Amino acid sequence: MAVVVLAALIYTSFGNSHFRCEVCVAYGGRNACRKASAATKEQALRSATDNACAQVASGVTATMVCESAQPVRVAWLK
Repeated sequence: MAVVVLAALIYTSFGNSHFRCEVCVAYGGRNACRKASAATKEQALRSATDNACAQVASGVTATMVCESAQPVRVAWLK
């Protein structure tokens, strides 16, 4: 049973990451870039954006503003 759970965990962690991107954001005079991968382009973009905004914005309101703004750069990686 443990082998099945471990295999499922590995598959979901690595097997579904078909899209990979790097997103750069600017907020409050600070810049950050983060990479993410996911099963869909939208999920990869959202994850990278959220991670980058977490580096430059603090508080719920600032984070929401950062995440809804247009990224400075989006690069799709192989």
